[in-house]
Amino acid sequence: MKIAAAQLTCVPADIPANTERSLALAAEAREQGAELVVFPEFTLTGYELAAIAADPGLWMADADDPRLDPLRSAGIAVAVNVALRTGGPLPAIATLVYGADGRHVTTYAKQHLYGHEQDGFAAGEGQGRFELGGIRFSLGVCYDNHFAQLTGSAAADGCRVHLASSLYGTGDGIRERATVYPGIAEEHGLYVVLGNHVGPAGPWTGCGRAAVWAPGGALLAEADDRTPSVVTAEVGA
Repeated sequence: MKIAAAQLTCVPADIPANTERSLALAAEAREQGAELVVFPEFTLTGYELAAIAADPGLWMADADDPRLDPLRSAGIAVAVNVALRTGGPLPAIATLVYGADGRHVTTYAKQHLYGHEQDGFAAGEGQGRFELGGIRFSLGVCYDNHFAQLTGSAAADGCRVHLASSLYGTGDGIRERATVYPGIAEEHGLYVVLGNHVGPAGPWTGCGRAAVWAPGGALLAEADDRTPSVVTAEVGA
């Protein structure tokens, strides 16, 4: 299966604009032969914690929220990260996965909240693992991927590919991105697919370099540090 890692420059708190940008990248991934595309953290709003906390209208109601319909109709499986309403007062930072037919496949909510995320979001508990095209996948969101138990248990559960919707900025983020993700691939024998921001992203500047690593840590594909784009690579069962 060919999988795409996307990097996106988001318009702050503008769901229609970011949906349009994401659709363009999904189309690019599909044209390159990818069957699944992985987007960065807070795909549809950008990493705008204050705006999201202040406006529940920026939260997706559920996996069937009609604002997700354009991406569900993109003709390619998508992993899109959003602020998702929960049963409590705070939303989750959740990755929703849809098949190429638009079917909701799974939801994963970020378990390890970073910094001020703890003030405005609810931590998730479920694993959200799924199977597509005979390949078993696991999910993590940014800071989640710094915790070896998450990816180690995924490998033990038979997962072959780990999908990471993230935000890594310039500065320390460059080093973290370049060590954490190939480290997961090397330590746990997983393909790792990283979607990232590029350019302005809330209080940071996304460092781009969306990428795919092979089991063992070899780099299979990598975007640049400045251009909204997708890169693709083959993964195996």
